[in-house]
Amino acid sequence: MNTAPPSTLPAQTVATHLEIEPSILYFGTPVVLLSTENQDGSFNLAPISSAWALGRTVVIGLGREGQTAYNLGSRPDLVISLPAPAQWPAVERLAALTGRNPVPSGKPKGCRFEPDKFAAADLTGEPSHLVQPPRVAGCPIQLEARAERVQPDVSGDFVIVEAVVCKVHADSRIVVPGTDHIDPAAWSPLVYNFRHYFGLGPELGCSYRTQTPRDVEGPAVEPALADTAPN
Repeated sequence: MNTAPPSTLPAQTVATHLEIEPSILYFGTPVVLLSTENQDGSFNLAPISSAWALGRTVVIGLGREGQTAYNLGSRPDLVISLPAPAQWPAVERLAALTGRNPVPSGKPKGCRFEPDKFAAADLTGEPSHLVQPPRVAGCPIQLEARAERVQPDVSGDFVIVEAVVCKVHADSRIVVPGTDHIDPAAWSPLVYNFRHYFGLGPELGCSYRTQTPRDVEGPAVEPALADTAPN
């Protein structure tokens, strides 16, 4: 039985593809908040839309001129906090801020220096266990990590960071009871989809490799943290 919802694409008899030149390729990627340590011992917080995991390694793409790349070049500790969909306003409050002073010339128009990004975004830090930068309180998943490799990408405009996760913190409401597994029906990441914010839709099915199998026929399960308000 096909339980997938109807397509949201316009009805067409034959699919037609166009050759286009989009300015960005954020084709639906999770948003993360990166906490890093500044040279003076204070902390920077930055929203990132280029991050993905390979086992215990998280690969992160950063702008070369940003404070986060500058910090990780000499202070490898970081925290990768994953916000819930309802926290998108806090993420957007960070979008036009930079920890660099003066503001680098390559930053978008309207970007301004802000030394206390936690306060500016109405977010709160909480102590980490193994690294110096704080976790972002209220984010359902928080990953303490260390940058083991920081290098330029092939274009020279960005920096690629390979960070090894050393501790995982997860809101108890999204953990399968009695296990170390995140419940995918309870957790919904904040997704950056061509510069618009989204959460997940209904579950369609699961991989044969899942360790949390479930019959998805019937009403979709609403993520437990879909309506969590930002701090």
